[in-house]
Amino acid sequence: MARFNPLTDSTMTAAQRKAVAELESGPRGKMNPHGPNALLLRSPDLMSRTQRVGEYLRFGSSLPPRINEFALLVTAREWGAQLEWVEHHPLALKAGLDPAAAEDLRLGKRPRAMQDDEAAVYQFLKELHETHGVSDATFAAVADRFGEQGVIDLIGLSGYYTMLAMVLNVAQQPLPGGVAPPLPVLT
Repeated sequence: MARFNPLTDSTMTAAQRKAVAELESGPRGKMNPHGPNALLLRSPDLMSRTQRVGEYLRFGSSLPPRINEFALLVTAREWGAQLEWVEHHPLALKAGLDPAAAEDLRLGKRPRAMQDDEAAVYQFLKELHETHGVSDATFAAVADRFGEQGVIDLIGLSGYYTMLAMVLNVAQQPLPGGVAPPLPVLT
């Protein structure tokens, strides 16, 4: 059961309505009432500021869309972020991610069907999440492919979606439309 009651136009403050209007005027369009921004709206200034970061990471990142969405799925898998997976799995496939790689990742396995750039990103994010840093070789593998901006965009993407996963996990936000959780619990 969700821990937060849905906000409606009549229960929102002026600051919350303003934050929604700003989000909806951007490339996302209508706010997802089940999504993390709807939860972050309890702190409208935080939601407003972070959604602009998210807008950049989704629509303006220096990383190619396939890599961006793959990195997002790696982060969602690390955090067991069901809604992030539900929303972004189709986007990753549309951007060119091999379905076999996505399936291995969903099951908590190192994907076998990764391209070289995906393998570099996977290693980078696994090290970052598990050790809170990366080795020189892992850093170089990503920097050589995507440049310093790509390294920073990758860190920013994983950090942003980690924050959203935390929000969704703490809120115990149900999946829309009775969708079954796609990510099995890893032991």
